[in-house]
Amino acid sequence: MPFTRLKLIDPLLRAVFKEGYKQPTPIQELAIPHLLEGKDLLGCAQTGTGKTAAFALPILQRLQITAQKDGHRPIRALILTPTRELAAQIDESFAAYGRFTQARHAVVYGGVKQAPQERALKKGADILTATPGRLLDLMRQGIVRLGEVEVFVLDEADRMLDMGFIDDVREIISHLPKQRQTLLFSATMPREIRFLADSILREPVEVRVAPESPAAMNVEHAVYLVERRNKQALLEHLLSTGIITRALVFTRTKRAADRVTQDLKSARIRAEVMHGDRSQRARESALENFKRGRIRVLVASDIASRGLDVDDISHVINFDMPADAKTYIHRIGRTGRAGASGVALSFCTIDERHILNDIEETIRKEVVTINEHPYPSPLPHTRAKKEEPAQSAPKFGHTKRMIPRGRRLGRRR
Repeated sequence: MPFTRLKLIDPLLRAVFKEGYKQPTPIQELAIPHLLEGKDLLGCAQTGTGKTAAFALPILQRLQITAQKDGHRPIRALILTPTRELAAQIDESFAAYGRFTQARHAVVYGGVKQAPQERALKKGADILTATPGRLLDLMRQGIVRLGEVEVFVLDEADRMLDMGFIDDVREIISHLPKQRQTLLFSATMPREIRFLADSILREPVEVRVAPESPAAMNVEHAVYLVERRNKQALLEHLLSTGIITRALVFTRTKRAADRVTQDLKSARIRAEVMHGDRSQRARESALENFKRGRIRVLVASDIASRGLDVDDISHVINFDMPADAKTYIHRIGRTGRAGASGVALSFCTIDERHILNDIEETIRKEVVTINEHPYPSPLPHTRAKKEEPAQSAPKFGHTKRMIPRGRRLGRRR
């Protein structure tokens, strides 16, 4: 189905085509017609499915058709999201999709000075994207009023729960008008989120577009069995092959992310780090450099595992195995987006083996083991199920060349 059949107004179609979109994603195709009719919606979708456009386009159309004529610019749409990075990206999407409309938008989040955000709000904003903490601060100071909100979007609701924001969310909702359109999006539907949805949605349309496998279908998976002391050398070896064009590297801790980044820089590999202890300005700078290709590697803690939207990430590398299979799914969701292919590589020590077993059970496939590399683990790794003979390199069809085969370098760290 082309976008022209979704009954979007011409300014939005022009913006969509300018962004290079040809056809709506499944969640856009399913959600947009209902949202244009003003219905509440409960959406269950993985990250990277196009849900920002699914709610942004109907909001922009509603505001354009019913624009205020007297110059009064109250907040008419509120999007609540758990992280600063995701809030900034949603605001950028409203700027892109609404470029040919009269809608004004603003974004507020913590970790930066309040004054610039306050000035933007005083100019008038039809659409506000916010994180819970900073929004509550501004509400309590009387700077933000939500009495005229017509559309409320709660994005990444399960992450809100994980991060302990649900009480803040409930307090914000208590200040919204009873008569409104409400949208709730969540990658998973734990019982607490289902209870919340039942309390704030009115006869919602339910849309589910989660793939059959919880992992992205166009991401190939491979694992290197390696000792912990050799992980850094293995990472530098893989980056030296030239096959990895843009990599997002995940570590378990902020300290590990700093150490890996510094070692990469010492090896003359363009890399920056992103985690919660860095200032918002430093995080934004690192992300911008990564997006624009000024650096090839972004090393991050799990703060970047959800909501980070960067085009053409060829590889996600789990330098440290994630805490659980759910985190693995979110990490690898940063590659293989918007129809592109991607590769997820994991460095697994013997004490992380149980996590790999859980991941294989979750994604319902065996992760290919790559044995041909300079730093193989000499210790036996036991799979939870019968292991077939390992291949020297996975037969991945068109992504076959994206996973480096092992070859010794002249220098070892």
